[in-house]
Amino acid sequence: MLSYASGVAEPPLLDETIGANLARTVDAFGDRDALIECATGRRWTYTEFHEATRRIATALLHRGVGPGDRVGIWSPNTAEWAMIQYATAQIGAVLVTINPAYRTEELHYVLNQSSIAMVLSAASFRTSDYTAMLGAVRDRCPHLDDVVTVGSPQWVDIAETAVDVDALHEVQAGLRPSDPINIQYTSGTTGFPKGATLTHTNILNNGYLVGEGLGYTEADRVCIPVPFYHCFGMVMGNLACTSHGAAMVIPAPGFDPAESLEAVAAQRCTSLYGVPTMFIAELSLPNFGDFDLASLRTGIMAGSPCPEQVMRNVIDRMHMSEVAICYGMTETSPVSTQTLPTDSLDRRVSTVGRVGPHLEIQIVDEAGAQVERGMPGELCTRGYSVMAGYWNDPDKTAEAIDADGWMHTGDIAVMDDDGYLSVTGRIKDMVIRGGENIYPREVEEFLYTHPDIVDAQVVGVADEKYGEELMAWIRVADGARPPTAESLRVFFGGQVAHQKIPRYVQVIDEFPMTVTGKVRKVDLRKRGEDLLGGGG
Repeated sequence: MLSYASGVAEPPLLDETIGANLARTVDAFGDRDALIECATGRRWTYTEFHEATRRIATALLHRGVGPGDRVGIWSPNTAEWAMIQYATAQIGAVLVTINPAYRTEELHYVLNQSSIAMVLSAASFRTSDYTAMLGAVRDRCPHLDDVVTVGSPQWVDIAETAVDVDALHEVQAGLRPSDPINIQYTSGTTGFPKGATLTHTNILNNGYLVGEGLGYTEADRVCIPVPFYHCFGMVMGNLACTSHGAAMVIPAPGFDPAESLEAVAAQRCTSLYGVPTMFIAELSLPNFGDFDLASLRTGIMAGSPCPEQVMRNVIDRMHMSEVAICYGMTETSPVSTQTLPTDSLDRRVSTVGRVGPHLEIQIVDEAGAQVERGMPGELCTRGYSVMAGYWNDPDKTAEAIDADGWMHTGDIAVMDDDGYLSVTGRIKDMVIRGGENIYPREVEEFLYTHPDIVDAQVVGVADEKYGEELMAWIRVADGARPPTAESLRVFFGGQVAHQKIPRYVQVIDEFPMTVTGKVRKVDLRKRGEDLLGGGG
């Protein structure tokens, strides 16, 4: 049997804009909580949230922003971020989500590459002075006409603008679900980032169908500590909530494990999101047992490969019996596969589930032919979720999406006989040692079974004899004696092939991370080779 699967055709896709979908939710659940910001104690019902977004939408129209215009948002997670997301959607403006960790030159590139006309920004966050950086690049951005700092008098004027119903109706009459509505820049490790261009249909349906898979209703309250600027926060979080009448709970502007669990306890959240490193941090809190997490039933772990032991701890210790693993990428809005509460525990801790509704997936070899089930190859996906393309970059778009509409993910995956996927790593992360392909994920999973290791990342480092050798970067439990390369050889002994046993072991306190919580393995490889004096 070949590695191909198609999702079910139910429920039907939503053939509407994000603004129209929000209006339907307001009609049905206007008095229910829509948004709660724990840092300030502010909260909005759906009726209040809708009114706030329509005020902002009206103000943007009055400032000359219209359908197709690019509006940048540069901010950590705040209530205003969510409001701006829905306000821009209601007038057909394309929201460009700017990474909160960007510095001046990255900001300059994004502002010009997508010809952003207006930026709505926080004043600062942590070590980033957004106002100063915008001031430093503004003269080099010919399309940038307007910069407004959230919280400034200018922003107050925007937030208090009276709703112009006629103007909103006029512009909304011309909007279509297929219109681009969002540009998200992928955090590539080489070259300039690419702007994945997403439509109402892309992200509204992905959020809706992910929420369906989690069983969301208006009774759910979702704790969202993952960043809004990324699909995980604004699609799987916000859009999954608003398409079901559920409450969006913002625990803090940036991730903090204690504040996340406090938000769950205080707001009686039923769902919690995170990448594996976030859940590891929460489970590792010395006072973890003090948080009342009994309200939780589900959530999502995604963003990077999910260690089995961490998944089991989330289920057993955090009451998240229906937690899902999701797999995807920005270019696919993002989710392509998802585990379901009806899947067996083994499936939910060892796979990334099966293909989502209205989507197709296949696993292909280097020639593009589907491989037999059980064999590794590149994962490709096709359907409503595939981006419209990279903004102003037809060549990169053609490299990613083939003539038949398949998005080539760059991930190595295996499909079993029942259609469940296991993602074994990135093609670029694969280590070739002495001509043999080694997938770091497999080695990492074994390292997680060591009683003294709480987190592990495996990379290839240059080696004169074998081309590459394995180096394991590990975080150890408090008070534990760090394992050595020799002790790990004993631990691995007879259980895995000798070439999969890391030759080098380094202990690290914190992994280098992207703002979305992915470990920057390219940094670990460079650091490792520097320690070894260039390899060999």
